[in-house]
Amino acid sequence: MALSVAVQMDPIQSINITGDSTFAMMLEAQACGHRLFYYQTRTLALDSGALFATGHDIHVRDEAGNHYTLGAERRADLGGCDVVLMRQDPPFDMGYITATHMLEAIHPRTLVVNDPAQVRNAPEKLFVLNYRQFMPETIITRDAAELAAFRRAHGDIILKPLYGNGGAGVFRLGESDQNFSALLELFTQTFREPFIAQRYLPDVRKGDKRIILVDGKAAGAINRVPAVNENRSNMHVGGRPEPTSLTRREQEICEALGPDLKARGLIFVGIDVIGDCLTEINVTSPTGIREVKRFGGADIASLIWDAIEARR
Repeated sequence: MALSVAVQMDPIQSINITGDSTFAMMLEAQACGHRLFYYQTRTLALDSGALFATGHDIHVRDEAGNHYTLGAERRADLGGCDVVLMRQDPPFDMGYITATHMLEAIHPRTLVVNDPAQVRNAPEKLFVLNYRQFMPETIITRDAAELAAFRRAHGDIILKPLYGNGGAGVFRLGESDQNFSALLELFTQTFREPFIAQRYLPDVRKGDKRIILVDGKAAGAINRVPAVNENRSNMHVGGRPEPTSLTRREQEICEALGPDLKARGLIFVGIDVIGDCLTEINVTSPTGIREVKRFGGADIASLIWDAIEARR
């Protein structure tokens, strides 16, 4: 049965279709016969309990530089859609949080993927603390004395903003790094929230593995290897994707997380694993599905739509 699908995302003209997971999901939806409507978060309007967005019917093509055609601009009642894909990128700020509240007005009558209340309650660097048995040593605080003590205890640490994304603001601080105090001053002036620090994992030089779970089941993975002289493995800062498979430890992690993710309505999730340690659980707009398929893995976009269609 053809579904009416609204896609809440960042400007489609600026995406890189080679690696964009939202675009892959749109291509698969279109191949399944579903109708697509595209809009941006700024156009959301909650009017007397009804949720509207202004955007365009859209047709997508897997052609770089010619990847979409828009229909005439129109105001759509999102409550009349079958599915809304909430796929805008973080930062996970008050704008993002407000959008989850607005989408709750139509969910689950209109299926929002991922469940907006659960996305709001599962920020990537906090939700992962539910699984401390798999994590490296971690502290969340903005207290300079606490962070200094944590660095003394572990020697080499990673410091990053709690609600950052894409590798922005991620710093490695060794035990003798003289930038520690200055960096804390900068973080304190820039962010109102606590910061997160973790013991540095040397295994990151071998790669930061992104594992994708669909409806609580491991569906595929890629390894992201940092560039020389770079601690971050994010592909937009030079990380190199390569094919990989799951270790026994990674399978154990997925089996522990899977039932909880499924129960929360988190259909599409990406987790990050360095060595034997779980570092993040990404539920906002996970990526990696095009790379998995490119390396001969599963067609994860198809698996996601199987899971969505099973709920309609």
